[in-house]
Amino acid sequence: EAAALRFLGRPGTGLDAAGAGQLAREVLAILDSPDLAPLFGPGGRAEVPLTGVVAGRVVGGLVDRLVVLPDRVLVADYKTNRLAPATAEPAPATYLRQMAAYRAVLRAIHPDRPVACVLVWTAGPRVMPLPDSLLDRHAPAPAAA
Repeated sequence: EAAALRFLGRPGTGLDAAGAGQLAREVLAILDSPDLAPLFGPGGRAEVPLTGVVAGRVVGGLVDRLVVLPDRVLVADYKTNRLAPATAEPAPATYLRQMAAYRAVLRAIHPDRPVACVLVWTAGPRVMPLPDSLLDRHAPAPAAA
């Protein structure tokens, strides 16, 4: 926490002490979340380029956090919206399509493991697991012939 406060207290951040404290608490809550621990452990990777062909379409993006574990793949995307929905169902469709596309590519790369997707709403913060049933409805559509 001390390191975060020093960093956020540097000139040019535009944050007063209260704002720096709030932001530091939000970041540390994300880093300390048991659900996200594997993403920040030794095998976790940040800003992972991901490209593949799904349903005849090229899918690509930059995954915020990714870890491949022996029993699953965990992928997370940060969202900085200040008004995060209470549940995954009303999350913006663009976010759900994005995560469904990442899941499809990762399933092709790791067919032997389930892929778990989460949105990390930085305000709050809130960790929002995305159920497969919801992502299935937003999966990439087959390319037109």
